[in-house]
Amino acid sequence: MKYDVVIVGAGPAGIFTAIELLRRGSHQSILIVEKGQAIENRRCPKVKTKQCVNCKPYCHITTGFSGAGAFSDGKLSLSPEVGGDLPSLIGESLAEELIDYADKIYLEFGADEHVEGVSDPERVKDIRKRAIQAGLKLVDCPIRHLGTEKAQQIYLAIEHYLQNNGVDMMFGYECSDLLLGGGICRGVVVTKGSDRREIEAKATIIATGRRGADWLEKICAEYDVAHQPGTVDIGVRVEVRNEVMEEVNKTLYESKLIGYPRPFKNKVRTFCQNPGGFVSQENYDNDLAVVNGHSYKDLKSDNTNVSILCSHNFSSPFNQPIAYAQKVGELTNMLGAGHILVQRFGDILDGKRTWPKELSQSNLRPTLPDAVAGDITAAMPYRAMTNIINFIQAVDQVVPGFASYETLLYSPELKFYSNRVKMDADLNTNVPGLHCLGDSSGWTRGLMMASVMGVLMGRKLYEAEIGEKA
Repeated sequence: MKYDVVIVGAGPAGIFTAIELLRRGSHQSILIVEKGQAIENRRCPKVKTKQCVNCKPYCHITTGFSGAGAFSDGKLSLSPEVGGDLPSLIGESLAEELIDYADKIYLEFGADEHVEGVSDPERVKDIRKRAIQAGLKLVDCPIRHLGTEKAQQIYLAIEHYLQNNGVDMMFGYECSDLLLGGGICRGVVVTKGSDRREIEAKATIIATGRRGADWLEKICAEYDVAHQPGTVDIGVRVEVRNEVMEEVNKTLYESKLIGYPRPFKNKVRTFCQNPGGFVSQENYDNDLAVVNGHSYKDLKSDNTNVSILCSHNFSSPFNQPIAYAQKVGELTNMLGAGHILVQRFGDILDGKRTWPKELSQSNLRPTLPDAVAGDITAAMPYRAMTNIINFIQAVDQVVPGFASYETLLYSPELKFYSNRVKMDADLNTNVPGLHCLGDSSGWTRGLMMASVMGVLMGRKLYEAEIGEKA
């Protein structure tokens, strides 16, 4: 099989690479290889079973066309300050331009025109003032909320657009290796059961998302793709009643707060806030259960959930940050018998576990019904747990009631971005013909920046095509 461009991973980075090539009028042949299924065939059985059944060979929430984006809360952050470090690679002005460009494409495919967080600047000032007094930084980022169910419709329309315009797709195939010869990447090896295929390509795009970060790290080590260990985020998902978050939800929709709490002064931040949302479980390939959050456009709960993540940067001689975070998750899963653990904040401060009966008597009821009441501090590293506790108490000065006794903490919430692939501003790695995009590259975090990176990749590939014809 031969193509001009092969894209491994049908998440936003890979999708927008293909879209931009089509929009530019490229005549290059394009193949997208995706381990999961087409979006119309993605099904999470939990809707019927009411509990996670650990689907094999992969979790339908995290794998398939559009990646985890189609089944997440579906928020587009419209600021270069949010979404990773791509602006430091390509420049902030270009990042802003590409965000606006990618946003317009989402609107074309049905995204809600309403933008959250820009309607009441005076209230934003008040919230920022309280954040400063608490020693926190508020990043008031405009948000376009797709919604979990609406995101699936938008990405389905994009899938059909790509197929109708000649982009080939192979679903159910997993990339197992690269094809290298003479120091040049010449394509990939993909497998589906006993079916093994070699796909040759002029340009190979690896865009495997967060869940593919571990695999890409191994590939980089095997083939001397220049990279360095970066940051890994370990944290919890916090759930409170909507009444507690009412002002922030109405004014900002998502309060992006950053702090460096004593004594360790690690970076701690809020991430992925879901007003009226639902806490959810995702499963990775190694049976690792992690917590996430969803927010629908129409279906609402009585609670708001938000992630609190503590960033860990490791120095020599340690170079396995992803494995470290996985071990934390595995230990937490062990305590919960394979399920997500949940604990009341007050019980953490009192040094006791949470019991199911106590949860049933609270004003705050968990939106993840199969979470197991227990003690997350028995698995969370001391440094991370101390940072999280101190950060929650600081947020309480911005959002009174956030650190109440009944506030729920779910664990583990892990974000694997640690493998930072070294690239130039044209998104070239040190291996000719190989490009790494999106969250697995370590440069982006979230839907919008991954989409932006895809747009830029599409432009660079088109420029190379035009250069060859000149």
